[in-house]
Amino acid sequence: MMSDINKASKICYGTLALSPLQCSYSLQEKTSLLLYAFQKGINFFDTAELYDNYDILRELTKNINRKDIYISTKSYAYSKETLDQSVDKALTELSTDYLDVFMIHEQESIHTFRGHYAAIERLQELKALGVVRNIGISTHFYRAVRDVGIQKEVDIIHPIYNEKGIGIVDGNIGQMTDAMKKVKFLGKRILGMKPLGGGHLTDDTVRSLRFSFESPLVDWTAVGMRYKEEIDFNLSVLNNTTNHELLSESISRKPRSLNIAEWCTGCGACVERCQQDALELVDGKCVVNQDKCVLCSYCATACRDFCIKII
Repeated sequence: MMSDINKASKICYGTLALSPLQCSYSLQEKTSLLLYAFQKGINFFDTAELYDNYDILRELTKNINRKDIYISTKSYAYSKETLDQSVDKALTELSTDYLDVFMIHEQESIHTFRGHYAAIERLQELKALGVVRNIGISTHFYRAVRDVGIQKEVDIIHPIYNEKGIGIVDGNIGQMTDAMKKVKFLGKRILGMKPLGGGHLTDDTVRSLRFSFESPLVDWTAVGMRYKEEIDFNLSVLNNTTNHELLSESISRKPRSLNIAEWCTGCGACVERCQQDALELVDGKCVVNQDKCVLCSYCATACRDFCIKII
């Protein structure tokens, strides 16, 4: 049973930007941003068990009707038991009795899909009960879009999609686009992610956002936002209003820094790529010298695992 997710807003609020992984705002500050976005017309919110921020969406639903928003979450569940644990956690901590979308997080190929198939089977049972309305996968791999996206169990695919293909692990934007065309032909829905490549495509933010917003392949685009100005800016690009420059100037004054995710494997490729000598390996992980970093993003092009973001 598909929910009326067709009514979900074109911009999906990517709440990784408001998770403890990336943000130290108070619960009230985070919730006020979500409420502001909702009041501006954004009613679709993406989260994950990994993000540890179900509390902000629970707080949001204290201020609005749960049925007026759409929540997508995801976990690494691989069995009936781990899937039930993940769904129960989401339902409890979000204070809801249904989930609009539940995805298996970071799928790589048909082989990983098979490895998680017991969880997929359980999701199908929960979908029949109306507890989960749509089943999906999130992925940084075009092969997962191509080979898993076509499976009958999958309703929604959540892939990296930006004009330079930053973050696509196993290929390029052309291959990802071809894979997306294949699943769209079968009637699948696509929630794009990383339209700004984790903060690395801000030289022409308007063009980068429009690449996803205006693509006939993309139903919704998940965008991380930590400031009201970013919410306003993204909506102005979506709606083709004329206040881009003023908002862009305001956003450009916000502090930014290079962030290395905790899943860094310490391969050292980024250290070799950095011409500023701003990166080094410490205890098997990459560490940034913020005084030397010029936010050029060249290091991100060398990172296979998409660990490097500007936030």
